[in-house]
Amino acid sequence: MSITIPKKMSGVLLTGHGGFEKLEYRTDINVPKLEANEVLIKVGGAAVNNTDINTRIGWYSKKVKEDTNTGGVKGFDSVDDEDASWSGIPLQFPRIQGADVAGTIVAVGSEVSTNRIGERVLVRTIQERPLSEHGLSCITFGSECDGGFAEYTKTPADEAFTINSFLTDIELASFPCAYSTAENMICRVGVKEGDVVLIPGSSGGVGSAALQLVKIRGAKIIAICEANKVNSIKELGADKILVRSENITEALGHMTVDVVLDMVAGPLFSDYMNVLKKGGKYGTVGAIAGPLVELDVRTLYLKDLSFFGSTFQPKDVFRNLIRYIEEGKLVPMVAKTYPLKNIKEAQEAFLAKQFVGKLVLDPAQP
Repeated sequence: MSITIPKKMSGVLLTGHGGFEKLEYRTDINVPKLEANEVLIKVGGAAVNNTDINTRIGWYSKKVKEDTNTGGVKGFDSVDDEDASWSGIPLQFPRIQGADVAGTIVAVGSEVSTNRIGERVLVRTIQERPLSEHGLSCITFGSECDGGFAEYTKTPADEAFTINSFLTDIELASFPCAYSTAENMICRVGVKEGDVVLIPGSSGGVGSAALQLVKIRGAKIIAICEANKVNSIKELGADKILVRSENITEALGHMTVDVVLDMVAGPLFSDYMNVLKKGGKYGTVGAIAGPLVELDVRTLYLKDLSFFGSTFQPKDVFRNLIRYIEEGKLVPMVAKTYPLKNIKEAQEAFLAKQFVGKLVLDPAQP
């Protein structure tokens, strides 16, 4: 298969930590050059995620105490560049972000079979590189390396997973980051059939993914969302829905929930602790409502609770995701598509949270 690859491409460069002014759409970026074990991917879709915004504004810095939205537009004054990435390692600028990528392999390095050219692929978001002794050293695609906010991107060949699906690249791009994050948390916590699972932030990318993935396991789901999103969440299979303004402890009662899958944290954290049963499990992958919470340690040990932080993802998690997609068990939740050059508009909409699912950037859309 002969494919003509240009020398230059369009893409979005992140030039430093800060507001929208740090995002520069360019049409003169060099197309990535491949190492021997890498593949070049023509990007068909790249979704917007919290991690893109968190990285841009430096929210991961321990000097930042506020929620994501507080600095989403202008960034934070208190950021320390030395610890402003999720890994704690200073970012190298300029950087092409974009953790979610669906596309087609158009070229391969010298150590990769040319038979892979033409494959539709999803790129694994959390990648172990280099191999670590305890399996916990990893990078995020689009953070420690360039990602998908461009016409072309590259990745190690074994991190580009072949996908056989009738879904479009735009629909497929809604899966990698949010769904693998949710699947990993669910696997670490050990959600099982019959569990009562509380999912705060159920209308977001990870929340709506977790809802579907928990449903696959036969657990009962209590979702929390805003009033205008109730119908959408009900269609995804939630067994009970709480409107965000409701008092969680009063609505559910003490010790009524087996598992909390949280990406919100913030001021409602104590309610999550209240509703967990003895022996309950709390899993978290984020803190968009605020990273600092109040925990009464007596609740932790007197109720024999287990806490699970979740970042590193073994490859089986992504293999699970590929299988679910190919078997048609997951619904792509694409709320809206934007041209790549309109990334600021897409991130503004993301911060406004008036949608369910994912917002996807399309490099081919004029």
